[in-house]
Amino acid sequence: MVESELEDTELSLSSKVALALFRSGAIKFGEFRLKSGIVSPYYIDVTWLLSSPEDFRCAVDAVTEEIRKIMASTKVDKLASIELKGALLLPSIADKLSLPCLVVRRQEKEYGVTGRITGGDVRKGDYILFFDDVVTAAESKLEGVQLLENLGAKIEMIMVVVDREQGGRERLEKLGYRFHSLTSISKLVGDLLKHKKLSQKQARTVLNYVKSARQE
Repeated sequence: MVESELEDTELSLSSKVALALFRSGAIKFGEFRLKSGIVSPYYIDVTWLLSSPEDFRCAVDAVTEEIRKIMASTKVDKLASIELKGALLLPSIADKLSLPCLVVRRQEKEYGVTGRITGGDVRKGDYILFFDDVVTAAESKLEGVQLLENLGAKIEMIMVVVDREQGGRERLEKLGYRFHSLTSISKLVGDLLKHKKLSQKQARTVLNYVKSARQE
């Protein structure tokens, strides 16, 4: 079933991503307390893709395909992410694109090779595409991006797998960044409902949460 779904050329990119996240357990439904303290009816943890090679490959291929499209009109010298989750996908994506990649540590490393950038150096004028797993309010994205910019990088595009539709996109675009997501939580829920992976009740719960978050 997994192979047939992944190889179905009729599936949209958002459907492929939704099914990969669902099958691997990377998206879960229930009650989850977020870092902000808000209780969410769903949670996305892309580390679960590591337990399913087929679904990991599907997600990596989807991101790679989108970055290739972006590179047709946008200069990209390197890829970057912030630890931990987006950084787990990044090396595989970078390998397919034959691009160097960097990871921004959340905290300064105080031994060995110190600093917050690992994987290589940031050179003045480097055009870096910043990638991560999801966006909520965009706090971690801005933290990583601003650190790279302070070192001389030029960042025009920020990409995520899933937009949680809680203001992050709007915040980044207001600051002048281009933003791209493979899917949004609304699209993801619609895709899973279409493929009978979710009940109507589960879908309504998530969509009502999204609607409420937009109004805040």
